[in-house]
Amino acid sequence: MTRKLSFTAGILVVFAVSVLILLRLFPGPHQPADYLVVGTLATFFCILLVFIVVISTSDKGANTFYKRRR
Repeated sequence: MTRKLSFTAGILVVFAVSVLILLRLFPGPHQPADYLVVGTLATFFCILLVFIVVISTSDKGANTFYKRRR
């Protein structure tokens, strides 16, 4: 339970930090579409990070996407 909770908290922190960085990169004043783009990019980055972490910590190792035939 602790591992899942810490992973979730870490992803939330990464999301918040990425939103703050992206809002600093976009020139102001912000339009509603800017917030939409920032949220989309932060969500994409977090989903990509979750995918990388799950793939790298899986039991299958290097043969994650294919299965070697006999």
